[in-house]
Amino acid sequence: MFEELAQIKMIRRHLGVSQKDLAIAAGVSQSLIAKVEAGNLEPTYSKVRSIFSALNELRGHQEPAVSEFMHKKVIFAESSEKLRDVVSLMKKKGISQVPVRGKNGVVGIITESSVLDAIAEYSERFSTLNAGDAMEECPPIVSPTTGQKMILQLLKEYPLILVALKGEIVGIVSKADMLVVV
Repeated sequence: MFEELAQIKMIRRHLGVSQKDLAIAAGVSQSLIAKVEAGNLEPTYSKVRSIFSALNELRGHQEPAVSEFMHKKVIFAESSEKLRDVVSLMKKKGISQVPVRGKNGVVGIITESSVLDAIAEYSERFSTLNAGDAMEECPPIVSPTTGQKMILQLLKEYPLILVALKGEIVGIVSKADMLVVV
């Protein structure tokens, strides 16, 4: 337990939190925090648990929100737009996926894989396909305050995440974007 207690000061400083703020968050006195950090007191198990719980909560507050690293310019395809035009847009912009809008908002996504599937399945009439004919299911839509950990979990299942504020799409995050953040 002594090694864990020695970590309190290091973690607290790393988070940029004062002894007083940690004490308030943990429900203990500031003098207790000072004595523990100085190695002059070994607190009860319940006090240690409160301190580490507070540090974990404060650490969670330090987690970047998606609004801090999302792309604010979102390029959309319309569901009625010709698929070949969407592919041209993707090439021109150097992007590998595009959210698709319909009459009632985002209805799906066009990815490189969905385009390849459409080519394989409908090669003879590819030029007549619309984005709506080849799109995959709608990607998740999160709020701007969603934390980085949640975004990482969602990106394990989806190629991109959309960010909405009051029903309006305000940002986008892809797997490639997260490689830059880390």
